[in-house]
Amino acid sequence: MSVTYERIDAVACLRLDRPAKLNAIDGAMIDAVHAALDRAEADAGVRAIVLAGNGRAFSAGFDLEAAADGSDPARLRADLQRDFELTMRFWDSPRPTVAAVHGFCLGGALEIACACDVTIAAADCRFGAPEVRFGSGIVTLILPWLIGVKQAKELLLVGDDRVSAERALALGLVNRVVPAADLEAEAMAVARAIAANDAHAVRLTKLAINRSCEIMGMRAALAQALELDVIIECTDTPESRAFNAVLARDGAKAAIAWRERATRGND
Repeated sequence: MSVTYERIDAVACLRLDRPAKLNAIDGAMIDAVHAALDRAEADAGVRAIVLAGNGRAFSAGFDLEAAADGSDPARLRADLQRDFELTMRFWDSPRPTVAAVHGFCLGGALEIACACDVTIAAADCRFGAPEVRFGSGIVTLILPWLIGVKQAKELLLVGDDRVSAERALALGLVNRVVPAADLEAEAMAVARAIAANDAHAVRLTKLAINRSCEIMGMRAALAQALELDVIIECTDTPESRAFNAVLARDGAKAAIAWRERATRGND
């Protein structure tokens, strides 16, 4: 299984468990996360959920090697919709969700951490959304709703994948930064504090906060952004063809270096 499940008192602990791939999220992991959330949400004794990752990283995001390409738009759209629904599952969960992130929290994993109600980061964690560097779009464009338009534009348009935990805290991406050794204990402490409150009041308070965002148009905006991501992924340009040729032949670092040289011209 690519996700482990453990219940500790009133807290369900879900752990992404594909460490050899930095917990990159493929179809099997998506199914496993949904199954684990189904289990937690069906258990009346579970009053909070913690999401963490095994190995060197929380997650490097959605597995690009397993993704459909733009030559099959119908399959690509279905895959992106599946990814979107995984992220929103944490936003919509009737149980409060706490993400404990370490190592790397990139791309789709960043979106999932944002969709969780509380995010605790290890001091060693690096955040980022490098999609534009690879000619891709953002599956779940939740970031502007959490950190503001100006900050989100900088992070997403630059494609920075080395945002420190301290800057993430300043941006409002995370709630707390703790030493790596204390990460899971801190996440459990937050989850236990939530679980100790009145479950009905907690559930409806989360729902009220979420609905406030959705009344402002968040859900419709996310759906529209997903449609634009489909267009990005399905559009073939001379630049994307050249980039993908270098990517296939020489790897990601070489492809990014090729684009940087191309944009510098003769400088």
